[in-house]
Amino acid sequence: MPASHGDDARGHLKEILVLTALILVCSLAATPDLSTCDKSNAIHSVRVPEEFANPATCLMHGQAYLAETSVGQEVTSDERTKVVCVRSGAARTTAAAAPQLR
Repeated sequence: MPASHGDDARGHLKEILVLTALILVCSLAATPDLSTCDKSNAIHSVRVPEEFANPATCLMHGQAYLAETSVGQEVTSDERTKVVCVRSGAARTTAAAAPQLR
């Protein structure tokens, strides 16, 4: 039985809502404005190995994941962290080389 147009739309929407958290640690000396912190200028970048259905959950789990890692526990006073939630496909592309720490 072919899927109805509504089923296609829901499947597409579900795909869009799958998010992955990217955690960035940036130096205040290099990026004093945290909004300019990105993967290209981060000291550390970590991809959380989970997917989330909404941005709030993604952000909270990203922060909790960081707190459990050595990277998160060793953030100095001149470094800041940033959690960015992106569509999962984009996270796999942009963070292919990022370590997955625990």
